[in-house]
Amino acid sequence: MGTPEFVCAIAVLVLLVGDASGRAWLTWIAKPAASLSFVAAAWVRDPVEPFAWTLVAGLGLCLVGDVCLLSRARLAFLAGLSAFFAGHVAYTIAFAQRGLDPLLALGSGAALLVPANFVWRWLAPHVEPAMRPPVLAYVAAITTMVACAIATGHALTIVGAVGFYLSDLSVARDVFVRQALANRLWGLPLYYSAQLCLAHTV
Repeated sequence: MGTPEFVCAIAVLVLLVGDASGRAWLTWIAKPAASLSFVAAAWVRDPVEPFAWTLVAGLGLCLVGDVCLLSRARLAFLAGLSAFFAGHVAYTIAFAQRGLDPLLALGSGAALLVPANFVWRWLAPHVEPAMRPPVLAYVAAITTMVACAIATGHALTIVGAVGFYLSDLSVARDVFVRQALANRLWGLPLYYSAQLCLAHTV
């Protein structure tokens, strides 16, 4: 385990301790540190190819999203959602730059419409009408991102993208359905592991 990965692991542990103990100051320190670490994990791998730079941009946008979501305010949430949306667009472009099978992307996208539909049906009753368009757009963006990741045929890319998708279910449940520590206990480690997987594709 390299230095950024080690720092990320420790920061996530501190983040969970902060959440469990109600010490907000630990969360405000640990979450940015953990997110900076996955950007650093890609940066130290010396990105030179166009797809690598686009991927690093996506990681940076996710870092911005993580910082925005430190606040529970509606504007902060929308800013965070927008940053993650842009991050997924960057990841999708990076996967296309690296090379993907268009037919596999279309097939994967069609198959992923099934879980996306279930997720939306689960969330929609808990999302206020004004928030439904941005949330639905986000579901579409992350679904497209995962479909394109699968179409690259690159194992670590697929693991990272799918892990990100699953970790977002914990965020959705925490924000819209029921706020609970249990959501973050599994969602945060999965999210940061997924981001590190994507960082290691550089």
